[in-house]
Amino acid sequence: MKKTYQIEVDCANCANLMEEATKKTEGVQDAVVNFMTQKMIVEFAEGSDPKTVMKAVLKNCKKVEDDCEIYL
Repeated sequence: MKKTYQIEVDCANCANLMEEATKKTEGVQDAVVNFMTQKMIVEFAEGSDPKTVMKAVLKNCKKVEDDCEIYL
């Protein structure tokens, strides 16, 4: 299952860091962060709960870029 989320990030490098952090999160099969559109597309692993996974994604993204935001 894929879902798109609105994000807020200040620079392209930060967007890349967010993408890497998201991809490393358990329950995420793939992720793409687009700095220009301020959107994140997350493909969830089969059987994972998107709400739980996205809470972990936000936590992991805050570790690499503390002023980023994902609107769940």
